[in-house]
Amino acid sequence: MFDAVAAFDKVLDNLDREAREPTKLRAVLVPELRKVLERGHKEAEKRLLKDRDGIACARAISSLTDALVKAIHDAVVWRLYPNDNPSTGEQLAVVATGGYGRGTMAPGSDIDLLFLLPYKQTAWSESVVEAMLYVLWDLKVKVGHATRSVEECLREARADMTIRTALLEARFIFGTRSLFEEMVTRFDMELVIGTAHEFVEAKLRERDARVAKAGASRYLVEPNVKDGKGGLRDLNTLFWIAKYTYRVRDQVELVAAGLFTAEEYRLFERCEEFLWRVRCHMHFVTGRSEERLSFGLQPRIAERIGYGARGGLSGVERFMKAYFLIAKDVGDLTAIVCSELEARHAKRTPVLDRWIGRFRDRFRATAIEAEDFWLDHGRVNLRAEDAFERDPVNLIRLFWLADRHNLAIHPDAKRLANRSLRLIGHSLRSDTEANRLFLDILTSKNSPETILRQMNEAGVLGRFIPDFGRIVAMMQFNMYHHFTVDEHLLRSIGVLAAIDSGRVDEEFPLVSRLIGTIHNRTALYVAILLHDIAKGRPEDHSIAGAAIAERLGPRFGLNQSETETVAWLVEHHLLMSMTAQSRDLSDPKTIEKFAGVVQTLERLRLLAILTVADITAVGPGVWTAWKGTLIRTLYDETEVVLSGGHSEIARTDRVRLIQMALREQLTDWGSEAFDAYAARHNQAYWLKVEALRQFKNAGFIKRLTEDGRTVGTEVETDPVRGVTELTVYSPDHPRLLAIVTGACAAAGGNIVDAQIYTTTDGFALDSIFVSRAFERDEDEMRRAKRITAAIEKALKGEIKIAELVADKHPPTSARAKTFPVPPDVFIDNALSSRETVIEITGLDRPGLLYELTTALSRLSLNITSAHVATFGERAVDVFYVTDLTGTRVTQPDRQATIRSTVMEVFAGDVAALKAEGLEALVIAPPPREA
Repeated sequence: MFDAVAAFDKVLDNLDREAREPTKLRAVLVPELRKVLERGHKEAEKRLLKDRDGIACARAISSLTDALVKAIHDAVVWRLYPNDNPSTGEQLAVVATGGYGRGTMAPGSDIDLLFLLPYKQTAWSESVVEAMLYVLWDLKVKVGHATRSVEECLREARADMTIRTALLEARFIFGTRSLFEEMVTRFDMELVIGTAHEFVEAKLRERDARVAKAGASRYLVEPNVKDGKGGLRDLNTLFWIAKYTYRVRDQVELVAAGLFTAEEYRLFERCEEFLWRVRCHMHFVTGRSEERLSFGLQPRIAERIGYGARGGLSGVERFMKAYFLIAKDVGDLTAIVCSELEARHAKRTPVLDRWIGRFRDRFRATAIEAEDFWLDHGRVNLRAEDAFERDPVNLIRLFWLADRHNLAIHPDAKRLANRSLRLIGHSLRSDTEANRLFLDILTSKNSPETILRQMNEAGVLGRFIPDFGRIVAMMQFNMYHHFTVDEHLLRSIGVLAAIDSGRVDEEFPLVSRLIGTIHNRTALYVAILLHDIAKGRPEDHSIAGAAIAERLGPRFGLNQSETETVAWLVEHHLLMSMTAQSRDLSDPKTIEKFAGVVQTLERLRLLAILTVADITAVGPGVWTAWKGTLIRTLYDETEVVLSGGHSEIARTDRVRLIQMALREQLTDWGSEAFDAYAARHNQAYWLKVEALRQFKNAGFIKRLTEDGRTVGTEVETDPVRGVTELTVYSPDHPRLLAIVTGACAAAGGNIVDAQIYTTTDGFALDSIFVSRAFERDEDEMRRAKRITAAIEKALKGEIKIAELVADKHPPTSARAKTFPVPPDVFIDNALSSRETVIEITGLDRPGLLYELTTALSRLSLNITSAHVATFGERAVDVFYVTDLTGTRVTQPDRQATIRSTVMEVFAGDVAALKAEGLEALVIAPPPREA
């Protein structure tokens, strides 16, 4: 067994006795101390891997640090500043504060030290402290330090709540113990007594600010283990509050103080141990103070802790599910402590105030109309602890009442609901009244997301709907989804409710208009709740989810028609998104095929609303105005077909009207000039390009023609859609798109879509949409002009794009290892009547689109349109192509050549997948889904 104290003592015993000058002492001391420190960390890591005890590891690191600090002090005093008979003023106590004071540390944690003095600092104490700090800094450890007298400590703590908290956890290491005891006694008497309420409020405000900074949801898929919601700092805060308010000295006293039951304290210990285990592993793996459990770390930590694949979930997904369940438990413990503190505070309020409050509650309670409930300080609570036992429907009614009357639920009621989950069985799930109440909650005009989240956090939702329980705390190991599956579904309900209430008309104009025209509002809410409920299963989650919907619909009280609508929406919930983002919306066959699946206007409206809510709820920034434009275009085109208008007839009429509208705007054009210009563009151009862009394009081409130029570019920012549009006009040739995408890649531009049009006289008019990189238009325009300048030079043969792009993108093997996205090439001639469709899926990376377009151009393929979509780390790029003769690619050997050439672009990713033993994914990629 490694003995840190003995190891450091041996270092001191063997120390060069001539090392009596600070620089020389550090030169001989630091290397030896580092060896012991590294050995101590290795021993702690070894024990962690063997015993799997995070708390034991954190305590071992703290004890190692104690021994280190003591050894440094002794070396400094013995060799540099001996003082056999210190005066009263030269007394010194070395004290651990903050997290170090608790006696638990991660390997990369800061060492927070207080050098405690009786009075002002003396020359001797100043020299000792300075020399100790230099040694610690030379060891490359992070040190937080303060040198203060007892009086200064109290004065600073009185003014600064952070310092007060640090002193609350102060722990004596060595030195003059009486100094430390004086500080602790005076701290209690002069600062703590009578200020508990102030401290609690400050800590809860501090927690809110910390959580907002680290991530306000405990279900963020890359959580901050230390500072995030449901992390270690939340547990620390609970103990600080208990320690300050009830003067408990150790966590085990939380039960005696009445804050926790014995069972709840065991949960506290279990949460703390798990989070410390994860945090220590993170520090050991990264070799630094890493607190964010990133995608790159998650598989490594899961493996070290011992999670393997099981039940359709990978090891990392099982590990993260366990993490999020722990984070949820931490949230429950926080609510329990806050409830207890509030209850005790209420008992101390003046008698008159309490009497008035009770009278007000009794007056409002007449509206509750439920004999088992009452208003407790303005919140719904139970009249008796056996309310759930006597009538299990009360487990649903509790939340229904809160929603119906816009009331909060008392933490005691939630606590009891969580303890009564065993009552939710087949009988309650099949109870007509319980299901009616639940459907009322789900479709409420108030705030269904809020109440459903409370049901979920209490454990009621997952028990009442077991299929939902399977996806609680389930993460999807990819960069696209920001939240766990259950959190995503609840947020989707929140987005739908916001659309339904009219609060987001400007953000979502199309669906805000549609929501008032639908006839199946209830079915829509149920479909939103269930659309991802089958995630994590081996089968396609859309098909499996539809089967679940068919089973749950009648149980919820839906009729056959409503149930069929829900099941259809769940099965096809990805259809509109995928079609809009990866198909040519100007191709009649795209619209006809989509309309053939949708069949009715009601379904089209419902699917559009569901699609917007689903995409928006994935995470911040996932919904963009550009996606909104694509969804609207697909909706408008499909509405024409489903309304009975033949698409070709409708298109001809619309083209004529569009051209007439543009002619009226171009007041300086003659009729003959306009007719000649209009004839240069085909039907797809007139239907797909918005009116303002058509107007600008006409002027752009006219100026180029008048100047005698055949090549030109134009740039415009679009802050509403969050993109910058690059317009390129040039004689058409197969490598044009490769040149454009290469110039974007060289400038770090992320292409979100590309609209490619060819005039009847052989010119290309391409619109490339690049995500904004800068908030200010001036900065964005500078970058865009660099891109267009490179495009024009390349088109004129002045530069080679390949050289410009070289070395611009990093190797992908590390990311391929983290996110195994198997490449896939899908070639289809049935999706378009004019072109061959090539759909390419693979791991996204900078410059990928350039590499793909270059590969296709080498094959002498003419790209007529490109549709770019990324879902986190997964790129889905779709190209509509023809041979140089303008015909589709139908020969099997030609298609095989295309497939093999494109797959060469992903050679590095394939090699990385094989190295990880994932050859099966390369041979048979998983189903395509968002």
